[in-house]
Amino acid sequence: MSKPVVVGAARTAIGRAFKGSLVNTTPEELATTILEAVVERSGVDPASIDDVMFAESHYGGGDLARYAAAKLGMYTVPGQALNRHCAGSLTAVANAAAQVNSGMDRAVVAGGVQSLSMTPLMKVRIPGPDLEFEDMWIPPTHPETAEAPTRDMAITVGWNTAKAVGISRRDMDEWALRSHQRAIKAIDDGVFVDEIVPLKITGPDGSVTSFTVDEFPRRGTTMERLEALPVLHPEIPDFSITAGNSSGTNDAAAALVVMDSEAASTAGLNALGTVRAWASAGVEPKDTGLGAVAAIGKVLDRAGLSARDVTLWEINEAFASVPIAACLEFGIDEELVNIYGSGCSLGHPIAASGARMLTTLFYELNRRGGGIGVAAMCAGGGMGGAVVIEV
Repeated sequence: MSKPVVVGAARTAIGRAFKGSLVNTTPEELATTILEAVVERSGVDPASIDDVMFAESHYGGGDLARYAAAKLGMYTVPGQALNRHCAGSLTAVANAAAQVNSGMDRAVVAGGVQSLSMTPLMKVRIPGPDLEFEDMWIPPTHPETAEAPTRDMAITVGWNTAKAVGISRRDMDEWALRSHQRAIKAIDDGVFVDEIVPLKITGPDGSVTSFTVDEFPRRGTTMERLEALPVLHPEIPDFSITAGNSSGTNDAAAALVVMDSEAASTAGLNALGTVRAWASAGVEPKDTGLGAVAAIGKVLDRAGLSARDVTLWEINEAFASVPIAACLEFGIDEELVNIYGSGCSLGHPIAASGARMLTTLFYELNRRGGGIGVAAMCAGGGMGGAVVIEV
């Protein structure tokens, strides 16, 4: 079987949705920019690309991957839209690796695009005799229950996970604080410069600027400020989820070029590393936050590894309770997890987060001279995804 290697990885800087730098940047622009950049960085001949797979979430249709390919004149390259909610771009990379591994494709671009700022809001009729319509409707991730409301992930993911594992608010606030501190230090040290693709932003006055720095981390974050934030559901006894220990709402794109190792070698391309294993998992919707735990166990088993074999982890901070739960379950050293921040600080551009995490892992493991990385996350509706890479 062919071995899937990654020959290019890139991401945009992450914007703050609705009021940040990317508020007027369309998902089509994000998709086209990241596709063009990652193909150029990889050195792969565009004519040799078999497919583009982009995750997208909340858009209600369309195919951003094909749009971007056509926009760039890559007319012979089809495109595929995927949706596994938060784990969408991890799944895109996994599917690309599977296609290469099977010998069916030799080069696939995989990633994800998210513009929450431009998410269309649909209107749907409420069942019943009155022909009433509900505004600002988005498709539910799972059947509604009291324990797992479909549009309140603070309960379904953050709070339920904290209760199930016995995680305190202080645990989560401390994790969120460290996430911000790590992200700010990484930005100041220029850690992300190599992986970020500049985006041209046109302002209201017509001026053009280059967006290159993640704008969601808050430099003024302190433990005192986090502790002072109100909980999101004061009516629920002992509720401990706040805006501070939750992820943000964000815009961004990220992509990787997955290629057959022999084809990459023949073309003289440099491999950043190998996609070694991948897995998706399902849990009860009320346990969505534990989807990452389920996926990690599954992918480690498939890769023939233990948690001790992993050099670095990216476990998405949809809520701080999610990576804490994974660390407790597998005995993971917290110092090896999200070393440059994650959802609580960098933000969580839903469909792009998985590819962003993998991009950061590949760059960091190459800086360190090699190792094994795991990217994992929960996903709406009671799912999880994980990918193992090796450099």
